[in-house]
Amino acid sequence: MTIVPARLRPLLAALPLGAALLMATSACGGSDAATPAQSAAPVSTEPAAPATTEPAPAAPSESAAAAPAESAVKEITVTVAGRKVTPPPGRIEVTKGQTVRITVTSDAADEAHLHGYDKEAALQPGTPASIEFVADQTGLFEMETHESGLQLFQLVVR
Repeated sequence: MTIVPARLRPLLAALPLGAALLMATSACGGSDAATPAQSAAPVSTEPAAPATTEPAPAAPSESAAAAPAESAVKEITVTVAGRKVTPPPGRIEVTKGQTVRITVTSDAADEAHLHGYDKEAALQPGTPASIEFVADQTGLFEMETHESGLQLFQLVVR
């Protein structure tokens, strides 16, 4: 039996979670080869303004706690224009079991895809496209466009 030093135990405990997150975020690849610019896109860990139609709270983590009813529909609205995502990509938290409605409007034809849930919507220029589902899996899930390779946001389900 190998004895693991106490300072390494937290790292070893987090290893399975890290591996699961890596597999979940790289699960979507299809047959299209990613260009170097797409595969090297930085992921920010800084909090960003939440992508919602509700008034912006002080911090994204407070929005889930301040929600009047956790079972209420979480509306997430994103716009893509000139390859710019508005609001800027960030993390949006929802509660497991909550209904989520994502509406994406783009100025170019594309496909929006929520990894992990495998939900997608065809985007037509200027026409809002929606995805609605119950957040029944906990974790971190990336919402992106396939053709342009833009990250729209990360959905955190707790």
